[in-house]
Amino acid sequence: MTVLVFLDPAHPAGRLVDAATPSLLATDEGVTRGDGIFESMLAVDGTPRKIQAHLERLAGSARTMDLEIPSAELWQAAITTAVAAFSASEAQASGTAADAPAQCVVKLVVTRGPEGANTPTAWVQVSAISPALAEQRAKGLNVLLLERGYDSDISARAPWLLLGAKTLSYAVNMAALRHAHEQGADDVIFTSGDDLVLEGPTSSVLLAHISDDSGVPVKRLITPHLDTGILPGTTQGALFAAAKEAGWELGYGPVTPADLMDADAVWLISSLRLLAPVNTINGTEIGTAAIRAQLSEELSALLATTL
Repeated sequence: MTVLVFLDPAHPAGRLVDAATPSLLATDEGVTRGDGIFESMLAVDGTPRKIQAHLERLAGSARTMDLEIPSAELWQAAITTAVAAFSASEAQASGTAADAPAQCVVKLVVTRGPEGANTPTAWVQVSAISPALAEQRAKGLNVLLLERGYDSDISARAPWLLLGAKTLSYAVNMAALRHAHEQGADDVIFTSGDDLVLEGPTSSVLLAHISDDSGVPVKRLITPHLDTGILPGTTQGALFAAAKEAGWELGYGPVTPADLMDADAVWLISSLRLLAPVNTINGTEIGTAAIRAQLSEELSALLATTL
């Protein structure tokens, strides 16, 4: 079940359309060129999580793309309409009261619109969350390191590459995932040409240490710094805020592949998958199963307080 609500000046709360009926022109530049941006967020019990952080990141991507997008107020109204319609449809399908599903995916999309029209197309899509995401959180991931093809300072030298913006141009990311699957892996961590850890195709990278080099106990979380042109992670940011309150030390890169291999635990973290532990990288186990499980449980509990 998918619900679509288009942002339309004539409909302040958004225009609900039939998801089974074509609604996008074939000449839309989001289709023909991948010229657009998006955000995906989790809604729990009918309430979208970290909505302000996602709207701010959407606005940042729009500035990078020189793309005009609707106001935050219009997005919030359309999101409310879409989530309510999805909840009602799910209730009707199950024959129960119109309680909101426990979790669903809320996606915000803006394209540059039909070629030559100079009128962006914007919509909200709400759909069920994939069971595979919960399985990844529970079982963990086997990951490959793949080079992205850029040095870590390319973002400052070549802003037209749009690194750090969440664009619709995800063909390379999806190709990387297909390559990983062909090699028997579940996911990918990208590295730069100068051998720094960047991010996953659809996630941020997080690592933990529970002892320092001399064996003294610590509680330290590290993620790659944003100067490398990676997308700022809304879920990583929320977890860092909660972890700081709980007494964890926090750090931002640079992170190398050797740092990942030396960590007590590594995760891929995102708004939908939440915290998925990395079991192996290039076939080498990260930490131990017991430590990964212990830290995943502790950090997942902290992350849940932000949801």
